[in-house]
Amino acid sequence: MKAWIHAAAGAIALLTVSAFWLSTAMVEMFGDAAAITTVKSGVLAGMAVLIPAMIVAGASGFSLGKGWKSPVVARKKQRMRIIAANGLLVLVPSAFLLSNLADAGRFDSLFKIVQAVELVAGALNITLLSLNMRDGLSLRRKPVRLAAPAR
Repeated sequence: MKAWIHAAAGAIALLTVSAFWLSTAMVEMFGDAAAITTVKSGVLAGMAVLIPAMIVAGASGFSLGKGWKSPVVARKKQRMRIIAANGLLVLVPSAFLLSNLADAGRFDSLFKIVQAVELVAGALNITLLSLNMRDGLSLRRKPVRLAAPAR
């Protein structure tokens, strides 16, 4: 059950970050100021889904990996530390700042710089979450047994 919860929380986190990133990129390319403001508010509101999913994925992952000596588990733990730091130090503050700037109609150079940083940091988290998902799936697979050669 714990593995299922971990997988579901990780998938929700990956899908949420990906949706934030894609909606931001699309609205920046094709949207007007009102659409950008709507997306920035939506990203901020979406933190209510993302943050609990990340907490559950991280906590259940550390619990599942406790005592494992696997290099795969060690890589997942290291990536999760980077994901969490990136989220707490870059992505969450950026979401608040960008939403506030958009609400104020300030689409100036500060907005553009913070938006660029947020897109790079988001792409990093998408990549790391995807790698963790790949490695998690590899831990669940049963080893393939080769058939004995025919005589």
